[in-house]
Amino acid sequence: MVHKVVVLGAGYAGLPAAKRLARWVRTDLVQVTLVNESASFTERPRMHQLAAGQRLRDVQLADVLRGSGVRLVLGRVTAIDTAAHRIAFLDGSTVDYDTLVYGFGSTTDRGAVPGVAENAYGFGGSAESLLLAERLSATSHGHVVVCGGGLTGIETAAEFAETFPGMEVELVTAGAAGGWLSPRAQRYISRTFSKLGVQVRENTKVAEVGPEKLSLADGSVLPFDVCIWAGGFTVPPLAREAGLAVDARGRIRTDQTLRSVSHPDVYAIGDAAAVPGVWGDALAMGCRSGGFTGPQVADILAARLAGREPRRFRFRYFHECISLGRGQAVIQFLRRDETPKKTVLTGRLGMRYKEIVLSSAVVLFRWPGPYRPHRRVAPAVK
Repeated sequence: MVHKVVVLGAGYAGLPAAKRLARWVRTDLVQVTLVNESASFTERPRMHQLAAGQRLRDVQLADVLRGSGVRLVLGRVTAIDTAAHRIAFLDGSTVDYDTLVYGFGSTTDRGAVPGVAENAYGFGGSAESLLLAERLSATSHGHVVVCGGGLTGIETAAEFAETFPGMEVELVTAGAAGGWLSPRAQRYISRTFSKLGVQVRENTKVAEVGPEKLSLADGSVLPFDVCIWAGGFTVPPLAREAGLAVDARGRIRTDQTLRSVSHPDVYAIGDAAAVPGVWGDALAMGCRSGGFTGPQVADILAARLAGREPRRFRFRYFHECISLGRGQAVIQFLRRDETPKKTVLTGRLGMRYKEIVLSSAVVLFRWPGPYRPHRRVAPAVK
């Protein structure tokens, strides 16, 4: 009997998970299927570049998977039947599994504040970024408001200000822009914003997003031509609807081997997973969690299929990479507890560093390991 492993989502977690697992196992005894709605890979850290009118490389999943032994299925998943071990698609088709790896990532949290869904753009994928690009090209001298002082908001504000010098760009954030960074990194961002003409409104909460204005918590109003919401991310309700144990944000609760605490035949990776550890109840959302959980879930599954006890999930994040337009960036190095060190890279050197980091992810997709000779494993039990 063939053991069927289905990986949901071909992002920074799911794509390397599927390819790496296929290199671990005997593909005549273990079938690895990767499910994704789109035929191409979405470079989420570059969505603000796409919205600014830049062309991105087209990474087709079929090309990345060619010769890997991974079966690719395209379609929108509408339901997971955990009792029948079956995935249902919008077109009525289904795919059965023995082991499920849930890797559907996060998207813009449109329910965070009233009016976001109706009146603000986000970065839910390439299609939305292209729509935003069209809107911005028609508003090259308007007032653009970016809501959110995290990594996405900072990068977006800088990118738009550099690309559209006649545009008035304003960043609105509930706290301090880049407040989790070291003072040196914060000063660099502030100086760069000043040079680019980005206005920053800190310690300001948005109560509602209207068609052409923000209603702020202090009662004031901020008009805009275009609003971009970068104030947080959420995950799809699919896991909760399937009856899987999830946390308050809808992420699948796992043990330290990425296995669901309620359904032992389900694993979760990337932003979909609430993995406990020294970092707390879950990792912060972002591509970094995918880059660590994806390859490791393949190793964990390979060990379990062979009847061995796997190693626990390990995580060590040591930098934060923030681009500030196309010519400069700030790289914040972190301690083991993820507090910022004094060490930062800035300017063009920082930008080269970030580009190497992003490009290395695509390299990982094509050669995900294992990186030493090994015997392909066969299922010890069905």
